[in-house]
Amino acid sequence: MEIKVLGTGCAKCKALEKATIEAVEKSGVQATVTKVEDIVEIMQSGVMTTPALIIDGEIVVKGKVPSVNEIAALLTK
Repeated sequence: MEIKVLGTGCAKCKALEKATIEAVEKSGVQATVTKVEDIVEIMQSGVMTTPALIIDGEIVVKGKVPSVNEIAALLTK
């Protein structure tokens, strides 16, 4: 599973990255978590509101920081 956390480095973006890593550990899913901070790459992904979370190429979260449990549920569905 490939997970991308999109954000330019703001507090919410860092919080989403931390929560995502915790959710991966909690759920036991095999995944690679990548942080994308380049604004051009973020916009090319179709995201205009950060932070955002992309799982296997699908945007699943935009503009908010879900809880660790919410992210874990996204990983296991």
